[in-house]
Amino acid sequence: MNEIFENIPEIKYEGKNTKNPLAFRYYDADRIIMGKKMSEHLPFAMAWWHNLCAAGTDMFGRDTADKSFGAEKGTMAHAKAKVDAGFEFMKKLGIKYFCFHDVDIIPEADDINETNRRLDEITDYILEKMQGTDIKCLWGTANMFSNPRFMNGAGSTNSLDVYCFAAAQIKKALELTVKLGGKGYVFWGGREGYETLLNTDVKFEQENIAALMKMAVEYGRSIGFTGDFYIEPKPKEPMKHQYDFDAATAIGFLRQYGLDKDFKMNIEANHATLAGHTFRHELRISAINGMLGSIDANQGDYLLGWDTDEFPYDVYESTMCMYEVLKAGGLTGGFNFDAKNRRPSNTYEDMFHAYILGMDTFALGLIKAAELIEDGELDAFVEKKYESFNSELGEKIRSGKASLEELAARASEMKTCKTPQSGRQEYLEGVVNRVLFG
Repeated sequence: MNEIFENIPEIKYEGKNTKNPLAFRYYDADRIIMGKKMSEHLPFAMAWWHNLCAAGTDMFGRDTADKSFGAEKGTMAHAKAKVDAGFEFMKKLGIKYFCFHDVDIIPEADDINETNRRLDEITDYILEKMQGTDIKCLWGTANMFSNPRFMNGAGSTNSLDVYCFAAAQIKKALELTVKLGGKGYVFWGGREGYETLLNTDVKFEQENIAALMKMAVEYGRSIGFTGDFYIEPKPKEPMKHQYDFDAATAIGFLRQYGLDKDFKMNIEANHATLAGHTFRHELRISAINGMLGSIDANQGDYLLGWDTDEFPYDVYESTMCMYEVLKAGGLTGGFNFDAKNRRPSNTYEDMFHAYILGMDTFALGLIKAAELIEDGELDAFVEKKYESFNSELGEKIRSGKASLEELAARASEMKTCKTPQSGRQEYLEGVVNRVLFG
């Protein structure tokens, strides 16, 4: 079979001083960082939808890139051409995983039975391509936001018929995920929310979403899916308010409906900033609740108020991300590049430049995060900050054995209270800069 990316070589690590634009400067798959290979810390995944489907269309203009890969769009021949392109792309970059929505991999038919037949056909072809490689499926999901039937959501819809179609898509997507050996299954509530409370029963909708998720868990386990289910928090867009607003909201929802034993978070950097948080905040909240599962590796534009899905280039942010991941003991999932080339970057070579940028950014972030941890100054400061709770009374508070009366008596004896020690934020930010740039 002819190469699709015939002018692109296998991308190799050449070190930070290389002038070769088609080489890694920091991503050295076999380099040992804190006892593990870099590739084990950073299980990168290709997002089928952005890399093989998105061609630069936006709300103001048509495609700028050719993603036909030599086949007629909207056909099964095109679906197979995308498979060929995807596997050649992953092999040349050394990427070991891919992620997909159901309608990314085939053109959706008018009849769901024909759609399912096409899905069976294309996943048979994907399995053929996987044979003899070490490429695996990281996670699968169902697109329940693009089709007009989902204009009021899928689990949150007001239509029983639409709810049944959503269930059918989830059932099939779970079967495909198991078939392809996927480690996870994601719920991204693309339209699970509302535009106005004037026509919305929030309790009704949230209960229906939870019921759909429970059915998915029961069915998934019954067919042998042993991985994690994920919620991917996002505050808005396309809906004004989405029920999975941020990690804390999603975790509260899962616990309220008894889903927390099967679900973790798939945290996206761009969604964190849309929610008014930092990326590392969402990671920390997920980690301390035992729900840090997987990551959508991208970044947003702080000047734009929507989901721009840019390839990550901010090393400070990637360092803070990897600091949280390392401190949490790693991920059960991986790093999916839910990112797309900018509209004017419309060549095959640009696709490779984008992934090289993203992989190098996270590799350098991993290196620097490990240096921060090994330096120890941040950990030492945080430990000292709370040292007053190492006292007998502090231990009673931490173990739940203290009473309000006891603490009030202590305050009465003291009469006055000193201010706490300095937080030294600027000093600590300087510590980070020293490690990053010193």
